[in-house]
Amino acid sequence: MAGSPTCFTFIYILWQLTGSTASGSVKELVGSIGGAVTFPLKSEVKQVDSIVWTFNTTTLVTIQPEGGPMIVTQNRNKERVDFPDGGYSLKLSKLKKNDSGIYNVEIYSSSLQDPFTRKYVLRVYEHLSKPKVTMGLQSNKNGTCVTNLTCRMEHGEEDVIYTWKALGQAVNESHNGSILPISWRWGESDMTFICTVRNPVSSNSSSPILARKLCEGAADDSDSSMVLLCLLLVPLLLSLFVLGLFLWFLKRETQEESIEEKKRADICRETPNIRPYSGENTEYDTIPYTNRTIPMEDAANTLYSTVEIPKKIENPHSLLTMPDTPRLFAYENVI
Repeated sequence: MAGSPTCFTFIYILWQLTGSTASGSVKELVGSIGGAVTFPLKSEVKQVDSIVWTFNTTTLVTIQPEGGPMIVTQNRNKERVDFPDGGYSLKLSKLKKNDSGIYNVEIYSSSLQDPFTRKYVLRVYEHLSKPKVTMGLQSNKNGTCVTNLTCRMEHGEEDVIYTWKALGQAVNESHNGSILPISWRWGESDMTFICTVRNPVSSNSSSPILARKLCEGAADDSDSSMVLLCLLLVPLLLSLFVLGLFLWFLKRETQEESIEEKKRADICRETPNIRPYSGENTEYDTIPYTNRTIPMEDAANTLYSTVEIPKKIENPHSLLTMPDTPRLFAYENVI
């Protein structure tokens, strides 16, 4: 972040690195918080008058060889500074994050016109904890789960490298970066996703993430689609069943009415139009003849016929209980 102490520190380091290095190139060192680091120093100077170690612009320690005292300018560093094996290499222990920076050593000798100098760059890193994985927006369409997994560190993200491993397919895949896009279809073989973080002093990995558990919504979406389909089909099938049942009853009722009408028509054809007549209901008709002479009645040549004019039959069944009444006849003499 612009304006942070870390930013100014690195600007200062770059400025220091652009300076003269008369006695060799800059050596880069890394250390971890709570650990120790040694600044190696080998010199061809035979007669050493004094050695001065500085951190950025502050004197860290001054040494006067051949029995001279070791002067540590800051009390908090007395227990942290050491020169192992009686040499001039500086060992700094109990490292802190703010120990990162430029270290410079100067060797003064009466045999040298200018002091012998060497520069070091120290970067102190945290031991990485287990990274956390978060899931982005998830899309479940047709049983396919599509989403992004993001791997992140809560702190100590300086110079962290993120890598992903996808296990479970025919070929295991690797992906660089903190974000992993995934697409997994419900019913495929399960996959395992692992995020690994690294910095110069440590590494750590996330807990395995199973695609089946991650994409449980895809199965729910598939199930919900089936449920929705069933909810749509059941009323439709029920409506078709009710309609078919209604049409069947309608057809059956129509057939029954047709059978009843046919039976009534048959009864009417089989029942004779016979109805008793009283005297007042009898009508006579006279058949005129061109020959007005009425011949003598000839019994052998006489034909008898009855002419009836029926009225409307109000109750055909009443014919069955009809009382015996005398029938009136009309006689007709046919010559």
